[in-house]
Amino acid sequence: MTDKTDHALRLTRVIAADPETVFRAWTEPEHMEHWSAPEGMDVPVVEVDLRVGGRFRITMRNAEGQDFKAVGEYRIIDPPRRVSYTWDWENEEFRMGETLITVDFKPVNGGTEVVMRHELIPTEKFAADHTHGWTSCLNRLESMFSGS
Repeated sequence: MTDKTDHALRLTRVIAADPETVFRAWTEPEHMEHWSAPEGMDVPVVEVDLRVGGRFRITMRNAEGQDFKAVGEYRIIDPPRRVSYTWDWENEEFRMGETLITVDFKPVNGGTEVVMRHELIPTEKFAADHTHGWTSCLNRLESMFSGS
């Protein structure tokens, strides 16, 4: 019997906007296209069916024109407090099996604390890659509201 190892990530960031605004930025395609890929990449397509059981697809494109497609299904939608969804890649070489992302949006002085947990990551390499990618995405999200 083989058990899937869980190399979970937990990232926290304070965003200078109220929870409703940050929740919308996290879940609405017109906002997601500005931050939901690592720095240096574009997001030409975001498809979202924001309902429990609904699916999403985010197409990220690097400078060389290569596309990376993240896909998943929404499990929890509790605006503006929490969203949870599965996460994997359509690209065969990056598939890691179904992982789970849960994001909490907490009001704090000066904005919203975003606490993101990415669980069920099968290897240390995938965990390291996703830590780098999500940190970069959160940098972009933060800059949307910081005026930089």
